[in-house]
Amino acid sequence: MNTPRTVIITGASSGLGFALAEAFLQRGDNVVGNARSPARLEQAAARLGNPSRFIGVAGDIAEPVTAQRLFASAEQAFGGVDLLINNAGIFIAKPFADYSEADVDALVGTNLKGFFYPAQEAARLMTRQGHGQIIAITASIALQPDTRVPALLPVLVKGGLNQAVKGLALELAASGVQVNAVAPGIIDTPLHGGNTQGMGALSPSGRTGVPQDVVDAVLYLADSRFVSGVILPVDGGSTAGTWH
Repeated sequence: MNTPRTVIITGASSGLGFALAEAFLQRGDNVVGNARSPARLEQAAARLGNPSRFIGVAGDIAEPVTAQRLFASAEQAFGGVDLLINNAGIFIAKPFADYSEADVDALVGTNLKGFFYPAQEAARLMTRQGHGQIIAITASIALQPDTRVPALLPVLVKGGLNQAVKGLALELAASGVQVNAVAPGIIDTPLHGGNTQGMGALSPSGRTGVPQDVVDAVLYLADSRFVSGVILPVDGGSTAGTWH
């Protein structure tokens, strides 16, 4: 029987984050989940039904103190952290000229700072441990922009994260820490407001993905021992080339 691992998941109250928390709990791992809303986090914990192995830490993931609390809670309850999944994110698609200052602040806060501060805490702890993994959930549109989905701001931020994953993988490799990313395409989650009808045309496979598609990719990376610096698209082939 494998030794249970301790996994921190941001954005764990719904969508991909909830599906990931459920998957790791089913494998017997411990999960420390974050969400901005305490009420939604409590509801998620009740649905997950593993009070001895799930801890919720509410707070804005754009704030350094939230990341600090996440890791302190994990260490206190479970003795360390084996895997960080930077999942929290928002997606705002509109013409470049229409982005507002509020849009920029929101995306930079959740998507950029929400990666940076937890990853920084993970790097400190995992370097001391001599092992660990960081997996970021980015976006395939940052690998291959699409004229049908004007989304320069997510492309800017998530594209930077894709490159940061490679840079951090190199920096932490000698410490035994792996860093990878999963880059989803259109996945049927609340991120798109449940409005994915017709979005299958955005993929050459002709369909949208489901949370399990992303969960499977994350589990592959989590179980790998010789994979680092990889950006793994889960998008039905959208980043393979031109098909329209």
